[in-house]
Amino acid sequence: MVTTTLRALAGAVLAALPLLAAVPAHAEEPARHLSLADAVTALPLAAEDRTGYQRTSFKHWVDADRDGCNTRAEVLLAESRVPARVGPGCRIEAGLWHSYYDDQQVTEPRALDIDHMVPLAEAWDSGASQWSAKRREAYANDLTAERSLVAVTAKTNRSKADQDPAQWLPPSGDARCTYASDWVATKLRWHLTVDSTEREALRRLAAGCGHTSVEYTVA
Repeated sequence: MVTTTLRALAGAVLAALPLLAAVPAHAEEPARHLSLADAVTALPLAAEDRTGYQRTSFKHWVDADRDGCNTRAEVLLAESRVPARVGPGCRIEAGLWHSYYDDQQVTEPRALDIDHMVPLAEAWDSGASQWSAKRREAYANDLTAERSLVAVTAKTNRSKADQDPAQWLPPSGDARCTYASDWVATKLRWHLTVDSTEREALRRLAAGCGHTSVEYTVA
């Protein structure tokens, strides 16, 4: 009787193995969708603190998948509107990019910067100071979310520097609702906070952005 029972249990376990194997160890996080106004409300409020910030605390640009192209090159390849010309060492030599901050078409990759939607210093102020070095590296090279990194003219990126939307907005008025959505999505994705001035600026933007929505997945 005991032997029969054990055999039955063993058979049940073996039968279940294919089903267990089919379940991924880490199920992909589903995308979340909110109106821009609701997404701004969902951002946690906290004072900013830049104590101890160094840009070198965020390792970039890395070649995470070891395909020979670093993060900067991967963004340029992904965002070029025509097949980019690539030289030795994954050097991007030509392509066609739209810098949405200032509504400019760019064909020379050297004229572009890869902007962290939420700048590294702002991320530090907003919670990244408490992260591990590994998580900060993941943030600085985030190729999984489409708008975490964006190719824009060097002029606009350097004008923006480490400012939040209370201090700087894209010069193209048509870009501002998209920019607000991308900013909020990045902060929600990475569990970053906003200060009161930043939140009020985002609320004013949301009020004028109609049906703009925010889509993000949690990192």
